[in-house]
This record gives sequence, structure tokens and C-alpha cells, in this order.
Amino acid sequence: MAASTGGGVGAEDVVRNKQVILRDYVSGFPKESDMQVTTGTTKLNLPEGSTAGVLVKNLYLSCDPYMRSRMTKRDPGASYVDSFNAGSPITGYGVAKVLESANPKFKQGDLVWGMTGWEEYSIITATDSLFKIHNTDVPLSYYTGILGMPGMTAYAGFYEVCSPKKGETVYVSAASGAVGQLVGQFAKLSGCYVVGSAGTKEKVDLLKKKFGFDGAFNYKEEPDLDAALKRFFPEGIDIYFENVGGKMLDAVLPNMRVHGRIAVCGMISQYNLEQPEGVHNLMYLIIKQIRMEGFLVFNYYHLYGKFLEMVLPAIKEGKITYVEDVVEGLESAPAALIGLFAGRNVGKQVVLVSRE
Repeated sequence: MAASTGGGVGAEDVVRNKQVILRDYVSGFPKESDMQVTTGTTKLNLPEGSTAGVLVKNLYLSCDPYMRSRMTKRDPGASYVDSFNAGSPITGYGVAKVLESANPKFKQGDLVWGMTGWEEYSIITATDSLFKIHNTDVPLSYYTGILGMPGMTAYAGFYEVCSPKKGETVYVSAASGAVGQLVGQFAKLSGCYVVGSAGTKEKVDLLKKKFGFDGAFNYKEEPDLDAALKRFFPEGIDIYFENVGGKMLDAVLPNMRVHGRIAVCGMISQYNLEQPEGVHNLMYLIIKQIRMEGFLVFNYYHLYGKFLEMVLPAIKEGKITYVEDVVEGLESAPAALIGLFAGRNVGKQVVLVSRE
């Protein structure tokens, strides 16, 4: 797990490598102390005989809600992602610079995004999950968000799963997060009416003033979620982009329109519960002939080129805006990740590891 910052890579070169280690598996709400920031040393070369790996210097790391499930020990196949290895660096999406490559697809100096370690230097052997970055006239950090996995998640869930039509009504929960803020803007570009919910006044203001949502509310200030949804959607909801689950999903179901679509992206309200909450209104799936579909973003990565063709011009023309919450240094990463589950971040949570 190592590399150099440029030039040739010397076989005997050694570098300090700061890492974020998962101490042990977590139950309930995770804490910063479940992770440990350590500094070791590592050689600056790929292992002898490496035929496919790349050695990278990590520049940005992405904090994402799905990482919580990886902090719990699960049997293989019990989740769509494997558990982290306790005692080892955690892994996640990031942006990195290639320092040495045994893979013909990548060369020294290439910028990439994909799965990497929460450390300064990583050896990546699963290079199928890496995308080369060609457009550098936008912030590199965007490849942890709007131009990376969250952007593809919003695109696949909204366009591929929900098939929106002009004039439809769209509701987005956790709407100021990395995915939700984009779904709302995609909905507006598609000519839809869109409302989002978030957990603070600041985030609600962002939705209305920055992202152009037609309406927004603070779910923590609504004693009756059903009444809140009826206020914003008197004729019902055509599309619900589900990020929350639990009580929110229960309130949405009766407010869906006939032939409504629900894209199930995540259920962040359930991730830290020992016993998941039940959902009582599932009968409405039948009554209103609703299609509710879960999806995994990596099944849509073959559409990445098509996605970039749509979103890059929209960013450059100011039709889509994106808000990031950037913390600096690997030592800040545990608090940033834990903060997701308390709603501390405003926008996409990113960790700046190095400016190259």
C-alpha cells in the first residue's frame, strides 16, 4: 500500500502512510472511537510480479451512508457489499492519482475515481471498479459526488427506475444529501414539480434557494408527516425517491398516486437500529398499483458515458449546482463519516487527503 508522488518509483523508497482503521465491528450507532487513525510506513512500489494492480496516491475520499452496513459483521451474501475487515483500513469511493501501474488501462499520472483505501497510498487490485478521469475542468472532488457514484445513483434511480414524465410530482427524502440534491435538480430539468425534506432550516433553505426545489420542509418539525405530504402534494405523489425508510416510507405510501413509482435508494433511518422499524401501509402498493423497486448503482455503470454527456454541460451552463461539505486531513475522516448519521453535513461529505 504505497507510492511516490511523482517521477520514477524507487524499489527501496519508503513513505509514511496514514490510515483509518476499523478497530472492531459495530452494533448500534457508530462512534468515532470505532475507528483509529494510525501512521505506518510502506514501500513505494507495486509488489514484484503484479500484473493488474495500480499504486495510487489518494486525493479525496467520499463519506457515504452505505458504509455503515460495512462496519457490521455480516455473513457473505447478507448484504450487497462485503463487511470491512476489522483491524484493517476501511475502503470507499475516492479520487486518486496513479503513481505506478501494472495495468495497461492506466498509466503513471492518470487521475482515477473508484474504490480505494482510507489511507494516503493504496494498491488497488480490483481495477474493474476504477474510472479514468478525462474532464479536469471541474473540481476533482466532484468525482466523489456529482460525477461519481452519487451522481450515477441519482441518474439511474430517477431516469432508469422511475421513468419521469413532464408535469409529474416528485418527492425526495434526505433531499440535501449527495444524491437527493441531484435528484431534485434532475426532476426540475425534466419539467416536474419537486418537493424535498431535510432535517434543518439551513438545509431546507438550500433546497429552495440553491437547488430550485418547488417546496421543502423540515421533517423534524412536522408532528404529522402524512399531513405535511398532503400539504405539498394535494393531488398525490407520482415519484418518490426513497433515501430514508421507516416512518417516512409509511407516510408516503398512502399519498402516492395510482401507478406511482418508488425508487428505493437507501434507508438511512434504519441503518443504526438493532431492530428495523415495521412498515404498515404496504397494502397501498396493491391499491394504487405502485411499482417499488430497489436498485444498485453498479448495475448501471455501463451508462456512465451517457450520464456524463448529460451532466457535464449542465454543470458548465449553471443548470445544475452542487454543494460539498469538505473536511481536510485523514484525521478528520472518522468524525466526518459519523456525522452523516446525525445529519451534521451540509451537502456531499468529502475528505480532502492531499492536493497532489
